[in-house]
Amino acid sequence: MNLHVGCAMWTHKAWPGRLLPSGLGTHERLRAYARYCDAVEGNTTFYATPARDTVVSWAQQTSAGFRFVLKLPRVLTHDRRLTGADAELRAFLHAVEPLGPRAHALWIQLPGSFGPGDVDTLDRFLRRLPSAHRYAVEVRHRAFFDEPREAGRLEDVLSVAGAEWVPFDTTGFFATPPTSDAEREAWTKKPRLPLRTRALTDRPIVRYLGRDDPDRTAQGWQGWVGVVAGWLREGRCPTVFVHTPDNADAPMLARRFHDEVRARVPELAPLSEPEPVDTAPADGQATLF
Repeated sequence: MNLHVGCAMWTHKAWPGRLLPSGLGTHERLRAYARYCDAVEGNTTFYATPARDTVVSWAQQTSAGFRFVLKLPRVLTHDRRLTGADAELRAFLHAVEPLGPRAHALWIQLPGSFGPGDVDTLDRFLRRLPSAHRYAVEVRHRAFFDEPREAGRLEDVLSVAGAEWVPFDTTGFFATPPTSDAEREAWTKKPRLPLRTRALTDRPIVRYLGRDDPDRTAQGWQGWVGVVAGWLREGRCPTVFVHTPDNADAPMLARRFHDEVRARVPELAPLSEPEPVDTAPADGQATLF
């Protein structure tokens, strides 16, 4: 029985000296983050395919049980809309190969304009993907949430491919107006879609956006605590990513979510305890980096 939790990134300017040690080099930050969380979203791969040597370093910094959910490059999903990018796909798959089983799922995040009329394209794309990986799809077209027929058609395509439908839950975030600069920025950028809690596979993936106030974030995820506990009892192995507009407390919030689920499912093993952080840099000066 496993519940993996994590954040949208493994490095953030607010974490060193507070949650993570200060002064870490590029090849040490992921290792330090992995003491807090056992999963991470691979959002950077959306903008560029990483060098294979870089991915080797990711594998070296994490245990075999760590999970990466890696976003396919935007040239595949947004620019080419899943067609005519075979060379780019091969390059991406070659680059991430060193992760082995750490590559929990390859994440196909589709633009909001990718709607019901494009489902056949998605179907053809999924059928051509190598079976060595598992796949997860995030859609943002409103029809997939508002129209049962279109939702069912998409679910059928995903189920045939053994792919998961990734919900991005922003419902709690948009329930009340923003109260900080980070929240106001997120207010203009994050998708506003209805809540979806149905899993299609034994490895559901959830993205949840809270608020900058940790307690309000926890209030908003209470429904997910019950859903995830239910998935665990069904024998599923979920992964939950906790976001906030500023992400300043995201690693601790991810751990808090895990603890709340474990309170309902006591047989779930606890996360390992991170090492204490020395919050005072060696030169005595405060730093964010």
